[in-house]
Parts: sequence; C-alpha cells; structure tokens
Amino acid sequence: QVHLVESGGGLVQPGESLRLSCAASGITSISSMGWYRQTPGKEREFLAVLTFGGRINYADSVKGRFIITRDNSKNTVYLQMNSLKPEDTAVYYCNVRSQYNYWGRGTQVTVSS
Repeated sequence: QVHLVESGGGLVQPGESLRLSCAASGITSISSMGWYRQTPGKEREFLAVLTFGGRINYADSVKGRFIITRDNSKNTVYLQMNSLKPEDTAVYYCNVRSQYNYWGRGTQVTVSS
C-alpha cells in the first residue's frame, strides 16, 4: 500500500525558516521526488525536484531560498525553506514519480506577522 506522509508545515513569521518532510512507502523504482504548492484559485506550482540520478531543479521563485534533499535509506525527501515570505503561504504537496505519479495530502504553510 502506498503512503506519502508529509510533515513540517505551520505558521511562521516572515524571514523565518521551515523544513518539510515527505516519507514515501510502498513505492518501488522511484525516479524522482519533489515539491509543489497551491493557493486557492491557482494551479499547483512546481517548486523543486530531485531525481534519483542526482539532478536537482528549482523554480525561479524559490531558487536560492529553498533547498531540496533526500535520504535514500528512508525514501524521504525534505524541503528546507528559508527567508520565508507571505507569498509563500500555500498548501505544500509532496510528489513522487515512479511508474505512476503520487501525491501527498498536503501540509499548510502560513507566513504571516
């Protein structure tokens, strides 16, 4: 059975940091793990992806502030988010790709003073 368990969201003030985690289980032959976010009325936005070949891509909107890493032994991907801004407020989703495309349920990140 496939499980994607996200954690680490919450409420922070502008300029602060958060680290999101996504632990995947029940998925074999993972080709990439990544993060997206979505705000009401908008399409889901790509943030970062890390392939199991070691390639990393970031959206321009988060390049230099967000860092994606993984722990292969735990099938877990992390998103370190620094210098958070109010416009980073969104629901953040983990994405895992293998033969199929899997999504987590999302974790809310709110950046507000």
